[in-house]
Amino acid sequence: MTLDLFPTYRGCMEYFCLGCGQRFPTDELHYTCPECGGVFLLDNILFDELKKTPGTKWRELFDSRAASKRTALRGIFRFYELMAPVLEEEDIIYLGEGNTPIIESSPSLNSQTGLKTAYKNDGQNPSASFKDRGMACGFSYLRSLIRQHDWDQVLTVCASTGDTSAAAALYASYVGDAIKSVVILPHGKVTPAQLAQPLGSGAIVLEVPGVFDDCMKVVEHLADNYRVALLNSKNAWRILGQESYAFECAQWFNWDLKDKCIFVPIGNAGNITAIMAGFLKLHTLDIITNLPRIFGVQSHHADPVYRYYAVDDPNEREYAPVTVSPSVAQAAMIGNPVSFPRVKYFAEKFETIGGKGSFQVIQVSEQQIMDSMIQANRNGHIACTQGGESFAGAKRALELNLVSANELCVLDSTAHQLKFVDFQNMYFDNSFPPEFEIKPDTTLSNKPTLVISPEEKDGLSDADYTRITADKVVAKLGLKKK
Repeated sequence: MTLDLFPTYRGCMEYFCLGCGQRFPTDELHYTCPECGGVFLLDNILFDELKKTPGTKWRELFDSRAASKRTALRGIFRFYELMAPVLEEEDIIYLGEGNTPIIESSPSLNSQTGLKTAYKNDGQNPSASFKDRGMACGFSYLRSLIRQHDWDQVLTVCASTGDTSAAAALYASYVGDAIKSVVILPHGKVTPAQLAQPLGSGAIVLEVPGVFDDCMKVVEHLADNYRVALLNSKNAWRILGQESYAFECAQWFNWDLKDKCIFVPIGNAGNITAIMAGFLKLHTLDIITNLPRIFGVQSHHADPVYRYYAVDDPNEREYAPVTVSPSVAQAAMIGNPVSFPRVKYFAEKFETIGGKGSFQVIQVSEQQIMDSMIQANRNGHIACTQGGESFAGAKRALELNLVSANELCVLDSTAHQLKFVDFQNMYFDNSFPPEFEIKPDTTLSNKPTLVISPEEKDGLSDADYTRITADKVVAKLGLKKK
């Protein structure tokens, strides 16, 4: 295990269906089980070989690789053996994804909430969202298939509310050659900032009426009947890449996750699936000795997973999709998460090790999401609306006595704040449509103030303009002379 060499270990990956248990080789594209239509996980059947290396040695290796100058090991693949250890170095794509920081909240914010919180800023990925983690793995795998099969053209397709399309278009434009990118978006449901990204990367952007779930149905039909590469979280290779979030959290805290709680927006449930899977791998290999507690968070406008787990008795739980209402947490506005079977599978494993309370789901309101996003950003963070959802979930967990004062709540900000400035502006202008059920807290609102009008400026000399404007600023701010 030397730092300067690409890993020699190779696994053997298989698709494993959570519905019927069937297994399939990974030498072709699969998204759902051909036998029963169930969703897949990817299983490294040689994973147990990794147990021959002590957890302390794995920690040393991953810490050493954090300083690697080797491009393929700079990002998420510094955890190569834990993710997709069938890829060759030449196929691995690195655009700067991963290694996003965990920023502890200021004492002022902690005192306001009574919580200890920190944000993992996944908006600092190349396309400004966590989706780059999955795309780096998914496109690396796709690149290997293209090379092995000598394919001349592959059409990648995804449904999106913004972040997935931006990441897919970015990575497709980088790989180029055989790959062409198509994204399908819900008409009128994507912010201008998010729409600009796939357009800027040269993707074919198709809009359809409805919400994300409607787009997903179209994409699933295409993937089932035509030769396209589906890039939504139904793609199990994407889930593998997103496991790196868990690995990075553990490494950030020097592999000690005692008294840590991870808050994650559920959305299509791919990210919370990946995060649980990642922590479980680390625990299996003795790289960590304590699992963190995991809290999934859903808006009351899109909460099927919350409703399922709100029933205490597992024998009485029944999963049912819901009809969504408009949500500021756009990536979470999904009424029938594709990865729910994966969540259920890993939640059971998590609770077997961590006990009752190691996995929970919290419901929050749209008002709480927006208030929390604005509050976080007024205290030095760069949280998106999904980051606001995570923060709202932590505050709600405190109200319900589900977290204690000695625990650190790590909040997942899935994208960059700047992708959601339209919602911030609506909050400041009090212009949310009624269906959002959001009224701004005026103590959190902020607007520019015009100091001097253009009409007042007209005809003034430069000296008079400077003096009069400065006097108005002085009066506005209550400044005192030196």
